[in-house]
Amino acid sequence: MLVLSRIADVTRRLVRATVLLTIPIGISVILVSVFTRPGATVLFTIGPFDATLEGVDFAGQTLVRLVAISLSIGLFIMTTEPRAFVLDLERRGVSPRFAFVAVATIEAVPNLVERAQVIAESQRSRGLDTEGSVWARLRGIVPLVGPAILSSLTDVEEKSLALESRAFSRPGRRHLLWAMGDTTWERVVRWLILLGLIAAAVARIVGIARG
Repeated sequence: MLVLSRIADVTRRLVRATVLLTIPIGISVILVSVFTRPGATVLFTIGPFDATLEGVDFAGQTLVRLVAISLSIGLFIMTTEPRAFVLDLERRGVSPRFAFVAVATIEAVPNLVERAQVIAESQRSRGLDTEGSVWARLRGIVPLVGPAILSSLTDVEEKSLALESRAFSRPGRRHLLWAMGDTTWERVVRWLILLGLIAAAVARIVGIARG
């Protein structure tokens, strides 16, 4: 993922987003795994909880998986144009409604972050302290949450009305005027990735079956 992000020139943004996304979950996973997972090797004890080597190993494996998932999802979002993604899904026979849900999911977090920044600037212009102490920052979250949620709901309603005015839900096949370029080597890479995924799943199932 890091090599691909380097090629796409989004490494700095990707690493920053991944760290911010995985820190809250990672901390909880580490605490729960290290101090509650049973094991034979006890590293140290804090009160009634024993930190075991097996718990540290499990926490490390889980944390690596979380980082890999965050990197892959973040790289996909940062390097994929939503409009091109939707049109290509429809061109391949995917339902327009499913394609709209997919692109709405991709755009949800960036739109929410951008909307929260605009609301925060508006609140600061009205005298709200959102950049002071920790307590001031926490206190400033409440005036941001309400407008952010309401504006998100309004945005969804406006998009739905705009789509319906353009006959989004009409029956029949849609005739698209644009198609994404698809070279031979890109198709080969996709098939290799698919075969690799199937091989990894089979190897995992066989390993579990063998115990």
